[in-house]
Order: sequence, then C-alpha cells, then structure tokens
Amino acid sequence: MLRSLRILAVLAVFVSALPTRAQTPVRDTAIYEPDLKDDVLEQIKDRDRKAQDGSAAALAAIRKAQEEKRTRERDGRKVLRATLPENELPGPPESFKPLFHFEPQAQYMTGTCWAFAATSFVESEAFRISGQKIKLSEMHSVYYEYLDKVARFVQERGDSLVSEGSQHSAVPRVLAKYGVVPLEAYRGVKSPDGWHDHMALSRELSAFLSFVKKEERWDESFVMAGVREILDRHLGAPPTEFEWKGKKYTPRSFLDKVLKVKPEDYVELMSTLSAPFFRKSELKVPDNWWHGEHFYNVPLELFYSSLVSSVASGYTVAIGGDVSEPGKNYRQDVAFIPTFDIPADYIDQYAREYRIENGSTGDDHGIHLVGMSTLGGHTWFLIKDSGRSARHGRFPGYYFFRDDFVKLKMLTYLVHKDAVKDALAAMLPPEPQPAPEGDKAPAEDQKK
Repeated sequence: MLRSLRILAVLAVFVSALPTRAQTPVRDTAIYEPDLKDDVLEQIKDRDRKAQDGSAAALAAIRKAQEEKRTRERDGRKVLRATLPENELPGPPESFKPLFHFEPQAQYMTGTCWAFAATSFVESEAFRISGQKIKLSEMHSVYYEYLDKVARFVQERGDSLVSEGSQHSAVPRVLAKYGVVPLEAYRGVKSPDGWHDHMALSRELSAFLSFVKKEERWDESFVMAGVREILDRHLGAPPTEFEWKGKKYTPRSFLDKVLKVKPEDYVELMSTLSAPFFRKSELKVPDNWWHGEHFYNVPLELFYSSLVSSVASGYTVAIGGDVSEPGKNYRQDVAFIPTFDIPADYIDQYAREYRIENGSTGDDHGIHLVGMSTLGGHTWFLIKDSGRSARHGRFPGYYFFRDDFVKLKMLTYLVHKDAVKDALAAMLPPEPQPAPEGDKAPAEDQKK
C-alpha cells in the first residue's frame, strides 16, 4: 500500500507539471504604425531635394532659352532669292497649252516627291496612249517601294539605304512587279483630313530596322512581317483585288487591261562626265538605293535637245535635280540662273559637272514637266510640283523653269523611249564583259 501511495504521489507531481489551458504562452502580435522619422535627417533630405530641383529648373530654363533662340533664328531666317522683273515672268499655266495632267497634288509631310511626279507622269502617258483619264494612287508605289528597300536591306545585312526618297524610275519598276491601282481604290492615308504625314512611319521604321541591325535579326520573313505591320498601320494594306467601273481587277490586271502602259517602254537620261557618254551607267546618288545602272548618259547638248523635242512632240517628262538655288523663287513661281551665279553663255558641260562634283547640284526633288513655251528669248517649261513651296506662289502647284536652270541643275529625266529615239540611236553597244575564269575555253578550242 505504501508503494501504491508513492506511485500516486509521483503521478500527481507529473500531472501537476503538465500545462493547463490557462497556462498556454501568450502569442506575439504585429500592427502597422507610422515609420520613425528623424527631424534632422528629414531636413537634410529636403535640402538635397530642393538643391536638385533648383539645378533641374536652372537646366530647364537654359534649355528653354536655347530652344526659343533657335526658334527665333529659324523663324526669322532669311533666304537669298533672285527675282525677275514683272515683264519677264511667264504664266499663267494655261498660256503654255499644257499637255494633259491632273491638277497638282500635295505630298505634304513626306519625302515622296518621286512617287507624285512619276505617278502624274504615268497618268499623262495613259491619256496619251489610250485617251483615258485615270487618277492613280501614289501611295501604292510608295508602299511596295518600301518593301523592296527593306528586302535589300536584309540581303545586304543593313548596308543599304531605307529612306523616303527614290528615283522616278522606281515607279515603272514597281508597276512591272506589283501593278497599279486607281486612287479611289487606295489612298494610302488614314487621317480624316487626308493630309499625307509620314513622320511617325519613318521614325518607327527606322527604329525597327535599327533593332534588326543591332540584334542581327536577318530572318527575312520576320523583318518583312514587321515592316508590313508598320506600313499597314500608317498607310493601310493595299488591295489585292478591287472594283472599278463595275468590274473587278487585281493591280496587275488593271495595269495590263485598263492602263495599258508598258513599264519597259520608259527610259531615263542623265548627263555627267563621271561616266562614259553613250552608255548606260549608275547615277550615284543616295536615292538610287538599288544602284541601278539604267541611266543613259549623253552629252548636255543632246540631253537638253532631246528634252525639248520630247515635249514638242506631245510627251510629258518626269524630271529631277537640284532646287536649292537662289534663282528658285516660289513667290514668282520661277526657277532660273541669275547672272550673279553664272552668265547663261558660260553654262556648259563643265559648269554643270563642277556643281555636281562639289555638291551644289544634288538630287533634291522630283517634278513633272507638262508644257513648254518661249518668252523673252528663253524657253520656259511648265512644271507640276507636289512640294510645299509650289503651294505659295502665284499659281499653286506650278513652277516655271527657264532653260538655263534646266541645263545647269536638272540631273535626270524619265520619258517614253519613242520620244528620244535619236538619243537612244546614238548609244554604243554594251561593252563585252570578261567571262568568268571557269567559263574560259581551253586554248585548243580558242584556236578553232
């Protein structure tokens, strides 16, 4: 029994040592409260912020003042202009008995003068050939010219120019490859005002191609898909099929069955001492981005006489060259060479070449020559112009180019081959090209 009592005592002690519900430890808790702020440290931080704000404000003020100064200088900039006496000014356009063309169209905020000029030229050709007056889409050619530029950019691994500019001959090349559509089928502008604005398009395309080049992403399907997405967003996707006068056409069938203009019938002439005369050569300017060697190079005298005879025979001409001279006066709608530049009697092949070589004659602008007349002993040419300055003169959309300006400053022109038969007949046969090493016949065969 004593033993049992001892066991009970031990059990009692053990049980008493066990925790009861009332004896469970209290759990810790957590709450959110404001962070501790040290007044001195906060004053130091505030002082530093004010110092930074003051520096930023001072910098912003300096930048603003500099920008305002540049704006004032830009807005107040004066440009040297030559003027003609009122009695020597040609016009109006109707007095030139112009060849058929649609009214001038503005290219607005784009660098696509080549498309506006050459498209207008094709419209005039369509009328000359078939008597049809069909307003065509300029942006259809612009869209596909961009695709071709980017394809070459990929092929050349970024060593090929992609910009807004191009050559007149790009339009016949695009027509041959992709066809053509009337303006009503594809305007290529999404803004409600109808004004062409390619600033955002150019920025996005440049940024995308810079990424492609930096990251070496030369998969053509990837690049072309990206470019199409940009073009579609800004210009809209060109139609693969459309309806015109109750019939359905593709761009290619519209070219063949309706327009009836054959792209292969058009040639481009130039005149430069930098290439052999009477042969086809490359015009080495950035806008000839595909390095086309299709320009017929002829002496200045033939270059100019062929131009005059073309217009006299009823052909319009897409012409391009330099328009940054003092003698181009938009207020008077004229472009001429003033005597303080070079007297007319001194304008020859060498004077022309000197300006090409030193860069004062550049490939600035493409326009459409639609008429010709004589005044004061000079031949004047009626020019349809899509550029901004043409909208601010006496006759919006037109210029009058004098013979001396054309001889000295115009680099090339695109025309139907039948209009310049004499110039083409004077061309020399292509120089024989050396056969590749592997194609050379054995000496025994050569003797035979």
